[in-house]
Amino acid sequence: MPSMIDLQFIGSPVWPSSFAAASMADIFLAGFASFAFVTDLVLADFGSLHFEQKFSPFSSVHSCVPPFGQSPGATFAGFAALAFFAGLAVLVLVFFLVISASALGLVAGNWQDEVGVANAPPSFVGPAPAEATGTIEVPKGPNVDLSDIDPLAPRYQEWDERAAKLKTTVGTKRETLPLGGDRFGRDVLSKAVKGTQISVFVGVLAAIVATAIGTLLGAFGGFFGGKVGDFLEWLYNVFESIPGILLIFAFAAVLGRGIGTVVIILGLTGWTGMYRQVRAEFIKHSTREYVRAAEAIGAPPLSRMFRHILPNISHVMLVRLGLLVVGFIKAEVILSYLGLGVPVDAVSWGTMLAEAQAELILGHWWQLATATVFMAVFVTAFSLMADAARDALDPKLRGLE
Repeated sequence: MPSMIDLQFIGSPVWPSSFAAASMADIFLAGFASFAFVTDLVLADFGSLHFEQKFSPFSSVHSCVPPFGQSPGATFAGFAALAFFAGLAVLVLVFFLVISASALGLVAGNWQDEVGVANAPPSFVGPAPAEATGTIEVPKGPNVDLSDIDPLAPRYQEWDERAAKLKTTVGTKRETLPLGGDRFGRDVLSKAVKGTQISVFVGVLAAIVATAIGTLLGAFGGFFGGKVGDFLEWLYNVFESIPGILLIFAFAAVLGRGIGTVVIILGLTGWTGMYRQVRAEFIKHSTREYVRAAEAIGAPPLSRMFRHILPNISHVMLVRLGLLVVGFIKAEVILSYLGLGVPVDAVSWGTMLAEAQAELILGHWWQLATATVFMAVFVTAFSLMADAARDALDPKLRGLE
């Protein structure tokens, strides 16, 4: 067996001999060097590690154990990488569990309720200081009879009596909320959870639509070639010649607002990258020995395309799918921010950012911060998970090609 890990230190921190005698600059540089080393070791695609067979975060834990006589730091690196990607998987799973609970109405079902005062600050900030209120002086003297100039004046007393019979209950509004409130007093945390459901749903579903279109067209263009390939190449060039954001805006202006509309728009405009990669892979694999053997035993073209070739390029499709999800989430945020995305009775990260623009001028930053943190954490974790899945599924990295 080849040695699994050959650890090579790019640089190691140099600690001062005594912290008491060390200056603050020495301590800062030592801490920064330690942080840079650990970051390079775990996050930077293992750039300081050299493998004869590239490490996969989903491989067996036993493969992380170095041979006898090798540095024990290699074991730490393997387990640290495994723990890092396991943490990413748990984080993504938590997001999807929250999204599922939101879709079922178990959480964030009352995101439209005005449970707090307007622009209620977060709980860790504390309630806002009370504003000074003035009094309106009531003019003295008898009320003026308006019946001569106001034809509705005789009905005022009747309306007051009818209004007094109606019972209205006004709940006590909270001065603070866990992550603050918007200008209507709605809970920002509930809005962020509901917005996560809609933004991620749109991104994932649109990516699936674009993947299906790109895979189908790329498979036919790469496998058959000829006039079919020429026509599909022409269609691909037409879509690529138009700037993507302008194409999205054009479809949005014609089709209008709506979640389904956004999914269709992004799916119809985002398939070109998947088409290009799938077509190249089909051209490469169509002349491989296993495809020729399948043809020799009488396998039809569709069977060779989708039963033999397609599973061997799944790693390429998975990576592109992850990139599409991230890109489409950002595109949905832009469309909703500009008023071309989800309808007005729905909430997404884009609508939260649009509302936060006016609130930020008044010093209310919590809605902007909450939407940004939710989006950044999910997008980063999902991107790294897609890259890890690529490493686990790529036959070249597993030594199968």
